[in-house]
Amino acid sequence: MVTKLNSRGLAAASLFFLTAGCSSAKPAQTAAADSAALHQMAGMSMPVTIPKGALYTEADVHFMQGMIAHHAQAIYMARMAAAHGANPRLLKFAGKINQSQQAEIRLMQDWLVANKQAAPDTSSWRHMTMPGMLSPEQLATLDASHGPEFDKQFLNLMIQHHEGALKMVTDLLATPQAAQDVDVSVFANDVTTVQTAEIGTMQQMLSNL
Repeated sequence: MVTKLNSRGLAAASLFFLTAGCSSAKPAQTAAADSAALHQMAGMSMPVTIPKGALYTEADVHFMQGMIAHHAQAIYMARMAAAHGANPRLLKFAGKINQSQQAEIRLMQDWLVANKQAAPDTSSWRHMTMPGMLSPEQLATLDASHGPEFDKQFLNLMIQHHEGALKMVTDLLATPQAAQDVDVSVFANDVTTVQTAEIGTMQQMLSNL
């Protein structure tokens, strides 16, 4: 029996919504092609075998695997704040990202393991590229900044990063038969709720720099 995600580990501000996956009546071959096209992301080469009768799809598995890498890079960015002279409000915000996304990574890894799928570790961001993730050049620019300049760079780049996560959810929900597994649906909607709110917070912080 598949273990359900423990939503208590998610951010306190989360609002959980259950959504039905897109049920477009496309032929099976077309749906499979759509899923494959969606997840042709750099470094996404882990094999996926979906057991007969499972509610989750290959798109769901790749979403969880890719989001682990995506979250892991956000954590790496967040941990740079203390050493780069970030202001107290940004330090607190970065700490929230660090803690909440670590918990979410564990939930995603648990879901993948429970469903007998490959579960990437937190180093996966170094060889997997998902929408919105920073390039090596952007990371180097961020690392070279300090104080108010770091704050500005961090906020702009983390907004980019969050917008990439929102695109991953949008793409998932647009994939036929995806997000019908309750755990995947709840998590995907939680990402949308929390990261949309955080983008608003970061935009407000930018306006006050």
